[in-house]
Amino acid sequence: MELVPLTAIDKADTAWVMTSAALVLLMTLPGIALFYAGLVRRKNVVNTMAAVFAVACIVALTWFGIGYSLAFAADSPWLGNLSRAWFASLHFDAKRNVLAVSHLAPHLPEAAYALFQAAFAIITTSLIVGAVVERMRFAAVLLFAALWSVLVYAPVAHWVWEGGGWLNQLGALDFAGGAVVHVNAGVAALVCACVLGKRHGYGAEAFEPHSLGWTAMGTALLLFGWFGFNAGSALSADGRAALAFVVTVVAASAGGLSWMLMEWFKRGAPTLLGLLSGMVGGLVAITPAAGFVQVSSALWIGLIAGVVCYWGATWLKRRLGADDSLDVFGVHGVGGIAGSLLTAVFADPLMAGTGATVLNQLVAVLAVAAYSAVGTLLVLALIRLLMPLRVGSAQEREGLDISLHLERQH
Repeated sequence: MELVPLTAIDKADTAWVMTSAALVLLMTLPGIALFYAGLVRRKNVVNTMAAVFAVACIVALTWFGIGYSLAFAADSPWLGNLSRAWFASLHFDAKRNVLAVSHLAPHLPEAAYALFQAAFAIITTSLIVGAVVERMRFAAVLLFAALWSVLVYAPVAHWVWEGGGWLNQLGALDFAGGAVVHVNAGVAALVCACVLGKRHGYGAEAFEPHSLGWTAMGTALLLFGWFGFNAGSALSADGRAALAFVVTVVAASAGGLSWMLMEWFKRGAPTLLGLLSGMVGGLVAITPAAGFVQVSSALWIGLIAGVVCYWGATWLKRRLGADDSLDVFGVHGVGGIAGSLLTAVFADPLMAGTGATVLNQLVAVLAVAAYSAVGTLLVLALIRLLMPLRVGSAQEREGLDISLHLERQH
């Protein structure tokens, strides 16, 4: 733990990073909660929202307790140590006028940096909920969140974002989480969907969304929060942050229109859900590139993302045969893979240096995907030793709101 005088802290940058942390937290609570709850059937709305909120609470504690130390303590290329565990590094001494800083952001209080990174851990784990809704036991969801956030998310964050992490040393570019957040969560979601199996009636019944209005509100909050997600990752209120802000808007807009036009052409009608999904796909794809590309490149990344995410949520989903309930892999996994590779294609050497290559990005994507898949399988296997992963058939048919929570959305 490094202590510095209070005068060494940049107040403007600290204010921006703290604001960005709040924006990223807004993406999960209530952004993801509303987005997902609008897409499930009415009988599972309460369970879906409860899962997102409870996962956020659990990951906040596991992160500050141990995850942050494993991710951002400089120790080895593979994993941090426990020097920052159990809240030890968030030190502030008003009597001596000193406070702790991270070696990765020495101009910020470590508390601000750790909080910003906590918001990323929370939303990454919460995204996986979308693949298991309407059938996974609530207790199993909570245990999964606790284990996965520590055993899978923290090591991947260390590989990519810690200065000595092996993918960081390789030269892989991931400005705000294309691989760490979206590929990681997308692959984990696909594995969970395969292990849990399909919902009763999947493919035979029409699973109508409870409220597209809720999903639209959730999307708006995701877009709003994504400014903190991408621009906040500059860790400074500067020109890179401003450009990241702009490219986020451009990519989201291009992605939404691209998906909508693809769907209009293929199905004969533009849908609200398609527009919203495309916007999220564009946001996902620009995430790894946000601090490294110019605005014109963001337009292309968004347009490409809308097309490939539409393909991922339709044709690829059918080919894989998994009931990824809310298309977490199709949008976040596929969008994260596309965005990570396109980062190397469109990265401006004046902003990203000259080391970005498609090969390095591909290695990062494959490494994160493989580790996430294996780690998720192991976590699920461990939970299965303790309890069933899935609710009973009668509970599933009745709906998880009443059968698990004794509550109902009217």
